[in-house]
Amino acid sequence: MTLFSRLFGKTTKKKELKARCPITREQIDRGFGYLLTTAEVVTSRKYWDMVMTEPETMSYTISHFRNEEHGTRMRSLIFEKYSSIPHPWIISDTCINLFEGIDRERAKRFAQLWWEQEGEFVPENSGPALEMLDPKSYQDWKDYAILEAGRSRISA
Repeated sequence: MTLFSRLFGKTTKKKELKARCPITREQIDRGFGYLLTTAEVVTSRKYWDMVMTEPETMSYTISHFRNEEHGTRMRSLIFEKYSSIPHPWIISDTCINLFEGIDRERAKRFAQLWWEQEGEFVPENSGPALEMLDPKSYQDWKDYAILEAGRSRISA
């Protein structure tokens, strides 16, 4: 403690790191979760099927599959919003099953490093998906998210 902090009773307390899953908004306890890059998140069919059929987005999905331009445009904006996130995602145990083909052990280790480094750890290949995926792969995932995601959940 410095002389001034002793005299005036002020101590600098470091703010405790907290995390919420960006998908469910549930609190993630310190030391838990999985750390994924945006590219890993947006390359999941299950993730896009879930996003495009949530209560807040279902009307756009219904409109899109009725060939209404507004629904397709909104789905495009949703894709752009999520695919352009520059920082890694701390994902809860509840949501990790949405992501096929990821190395779970690696994602768990990265989450541990993220916690240890007070949220400062950033895995390689983090950044917006457009910058991290090859152009064809990015376009394929964009097409799936906008044009196909949720189709099986819409009754004809």
